Amino acid sequence: MKIASFVCRVIAAIILLQTLFFKFTGSEESVYIFTTVGAEPIGRIGSGVVELIASILLFIPRLAWLGAGLAAGVMAGAILSHLTILGIEVKGDGGLLFALACVVFACSLFLLWVERSRIPFVGKLLVRPAR
Repeated sequence: MKIASFVCRVIAAIILLQTLFFKFTGSEESVYIFTTVGAEPIGRIGSGVVELIASILLFIPRLAWLGAGLAAGVMAGAILSHLTILGIEVKGDGGLLFALACVVFACSLFLLWVERSRIPFVGKLLVRPAR
């Protein structure tokens, strides 16, 4: 479980960090996406900042649950935007951005499940006591 958790942290962080360059430099594709959903430039820069914070938190053991939660939330928004406004394929990418969002979302959900006991207030309710 520790190895799978580490692999998911690395995969999610690499994908999130890799997209930051495009968001923060205002690449054509990134500007197109956020203009189409009506959130340019605040949404583009804001989501980039949240993704950067999430990437960092994924590697702080007691706060990995928070990083996973932030990443899952941002990716849920991205997936929903793809399914309702953008379409799976954006500017001829073959659905790559959608697939990457799905991978980060899945990794984040797995990490939230693994780290559920660390989540304040509800963590103890989510873990069965050992018998």
